[in-house]
Amino acid sequence: METQELHRGRLIDHLQLVVRDLPASQAFYQAVLDALGIPMGGSGDGYFWADELFVSTADSEAALGQLTGRHHLAFQARDRAAVDAFHAAALAHGARDNGAPGERPYHPGYYAAFVLDPDGNNIEAVYHGPAGRSADSVKVTFDG
Repeated sequence: METQELHRGRLIDHLQLVVRDLPASQAFYQAVLDALGIPMGGSGDGYFWADELFVSTADSEAALGQLTGRHHLAFQARDRAAVDAFHAAALAHGARDNGAPGERPYHPGYYAAFVLDPDGNNIEAVYHGPAGRSADSVKVTFDG
């Protein structure tokens, strides 16, 4: 990879997945987010969310009655151990293996694992190798 500097948190505002079985999806995402050290943001009748990810049922107002179909999401992992933990947690919570943890040819140090979530979405956890971060996350506070 030629780029020596990456920016996170400025392109995607949020991503919504509309799922068939919300309890199964919530158990799956709770387990993989726990493995990655990311807290669940909250939940309500027909939905849950964490950071930029919003997951709901098809009958939620935002979904308009339609499932979202298959997507590829890649979660950031802090190290190789987090990728391994993600993969193990996902398989223990109903995911299907779609690529065991290991180095990938995308660039030197790209270590990732892939699983298919309960709705068939291709979910990845990736560690790009040792790098400095300007902050753990971007925090946004709304004036009210």
